[in-house]
Amino acid sequence: MFITLRLRRRLLAGAATAGLTATAVMALPAPASAAPRTVYVSPSGTGTDCSSARPCSLTAAQAAVRSLNDTMSDDVVVQLADGVYRLSQPFRLTAEDSGSGGHTVVWQAAPSARPVITGARAVTGWSVADAARNIWKADVPADLDARQLYVDGAVATRARTQVNRADFTASGTGMRFSSGALSYLNNLADQSRIEVEGVNSFTDRYSPVQSINANFITMQQPAWSNNNFGYDTLMRPHRAGPFYLSNAYEFLDAPGEWYLDPRAGALYYIPRAGQNMSTADVELPTLQSLVHVGGTYSEPAHHITFSGITFTGTSWLGPSSNQGYVDQQTGAYLAGDWSRPGFDSCHNGCTQFEAARPHWSQMPAAVQVSAADTITFSDSRFVNLGQTAIGIGNDAGAHASGVGLGAANITVTRSEIARSSAGGILVGGVRADAHHPGDQRMVNRDITISNNRIHDLGADYRGVVSVLTTYVAGSTVARNEVYNMPYSGMSIGYGWGANDAGGSNHYANRGLYNYQPRYTTPTTASDNRLIGNYIHDVMQQMNDGGCIYTLGWNPGAQISRNHCLRTNGYFGVYFDEGSKYYKATNNVFSNTGTWATANYWGGENMGNWTVTDNWSTNGSTNVTNGDRGNVVSGNVTVTNGNWPSGAQDVMASAGPQDTTPPPTTAQQIVGVQSGRCLTVPGTVNGTPTQLQDCTGAAGQTWTYTTGKQLTVQGGKCITGVQSGLCLDANAGGTANGTRIILWSCNGGTNQQWAQR
Repeated sequence: MFITLRLRRRLLAGAATAGLTATAVMALPAPASAAPRTVYVSPSGTGTDCSSARPCSLTAAQAAVRSLNDTMSDDVVVQLADGVYRLSQPFRLTAEDSGSGGHTVVWQAAPSARPVITGARAVTGWSVADAARNIWKADVPADLDARQLYVDGAVATRARTQVNRADFTASGTGMRFSSGALSYLNNLADQSRIEVEGVNSFTDRYSPVQSINANFITMQQPAWSNNNFGYDTLMRPHRAGPFYLSNAYEFLDAPGEWYLDPRAGALYYIPRAGQNMSTADVELPTLQSLVHVGGTYSEPAHHITFSGITFTGTSWLGPSSNQGYVDQQTGAYLAGDWSRPGFDSCHNGCTQFEAARPHWSQMPAAVQVSAADTITFSDSRFVNLGQTAIGIGNDAGAHASGVGLGAANITVTRSEIARSSAGGILVGGVRADAHHPGDQRMVNRDITISNNRIHDLGADYRGVVSVLTTYVAGSTVARNEVYNMPYSGMSIGYGWGANDAGGSNHYANRGLYNYQPRYTTPTTASDNRLIGNYIHDVMQQMNDGGCIYTLGWNPGAQISRNHCLRTNGYFGVYFDEGSKYYKATNNVFSNTGTWATANYWGGENMGNWTVTDNWSTNGSTNVTNGDRGNVVSGNVTVTNGNWPSGAQDVMASAGPQDTTPPPTTAQQIVGVQSGRCLTVPGTVNGTPTQLQDCTGAAGQTWTYTTGKQLTVQGGKCITGVQSGLCLDANAGGTANGTRIILWSCNGGTNQQWAQR
């Protein structure tokens, strides 16, 4: 469905294109209002009628919109019927697909429908391949490769084995091992598909193997050199987390693991307890991205809305190349060939590494928006994606269109972003065009991320956050709920102070300015806000982060009325290198480590923070009044849960407020105290619920419906959820001790449950 831009100019509404086009545009009076024109689409649609009786395909609908949208008197609505829309190519919308006359082209779910746009194919026809190891096999198209597999709505684990770094001696070409317990590595098949993964302090790195022979693992280049170059490197991390060898058939040894042999067209999987491979929903990605929205700086895509749609099923293959994945933090990575000193001499920074810093790349997102104005995603789901879910105005290299940045008036609201391999929403770029653009139409501005639930991300790339805004003017990230994140909760700002006005003596000493300008003017980052977010249970795997993390200068930045809860002992608000001009006020920090901290290492150009009237369960901070122009006052340490009324108000109001949560497929309900899952061990009326160990079994996988019911997966599945059985308060009881059972869905109030 990749549609190229037709060469004809569209009249844009002048106010909507401010900052995106230097061409003067005359705003014409809108025609008299008329009823919206509806274009009907279904997964099996054919022809060009696009009517309710004869719906068409997505491709035909796009052509129909282009025939209608030159002179719009009202919105054009593309209504997607229920079902799964499997793409063979990414779906691209440009200026030719935009609204006109101030009206919008709306791609939305039909009433009560939950359409799914996916880049994956369903895998069926499973049979036992190795009964002793419980390995199952299915045939898939030859030469199809993927780094992710999604089973019953969860990211499965590529076959892997955990090893000890200490058992390997690294050199410029690879790793030597001497342990007899590892000698089997010499005999592994398909050795060039094997990868080494190192989970470090703030980076999660992948480096591919070339061959294994005589107890020596020869690594592919340049991934190996690059992964041992800079900071927090693969073999000399700041903190040594788990170390894996992955992606070999021989590593299949645990439920939930999988392996793909592209040459043979064979997919292998070990089922989890309770999974039936004749009914399991198995999705193998075929696309690296799903949707591209964007035109050019002179003709941006504009006035386009998506609503009620699920976006799923991608796998970014970049790390599978000889470049590997040289993680630098929050989705930025290093690629290419770089001059460097000897293998042992740049594991904690060096001048040659600074040559690479201005050329970091960004992970391309599944849904990409750039060179665009007035684009909205609402009431949608972004799940089971093999990379960053949504990329807004990233660098050009992260966009399939080749045009980066230039995103204005973009909104993501009332949506769920969950259970994916990397981060949630990445706004802005990291290269020079992002922070000091030569064309003002490149500036990212006026981005709103609100009332979303963002959780359970970073399954494969752990150094990510829920929402990161880098170089942006006027973003608002408000009233989102964020939880179950491996690294920091939210991040604002970028650049470690090196690109800000006047630069940094610390980075001058490192040698950065031998390779880029020492700028004398401010970056584009200003007036960015994190307001009223509920961020909890973060920093679950990584190090050197916190609930809210900042970098670089950000005049006018506000961090206020956020509720931070449980950071695994790490920081509440963390002002890292170069952070300046942030105002943090009226936030609640509960069960965090140091509630406010600053990394002053090399940070001579930091401070001017206003940190006032916050509440915390500890009094630990190194941010003091009067130091570096800081204003610090009115902060209260709370003990024994005696929260003042102001703190209670913040906690009550943080998180999504203006939202009806979309149905959530394949969610577990976990007891905080027990860590065990709400389970129904059967699929007949009257089956009682109980707590059991969380295994991913069908009877502990729930969906919250638009009717406020909780349906459970099991039996013969339709899109992963059994039809007709709901969580039920027995006999309509409302008293303490009422039994909670499974019963036929009947719409009764005793089967309706509120999310709190």
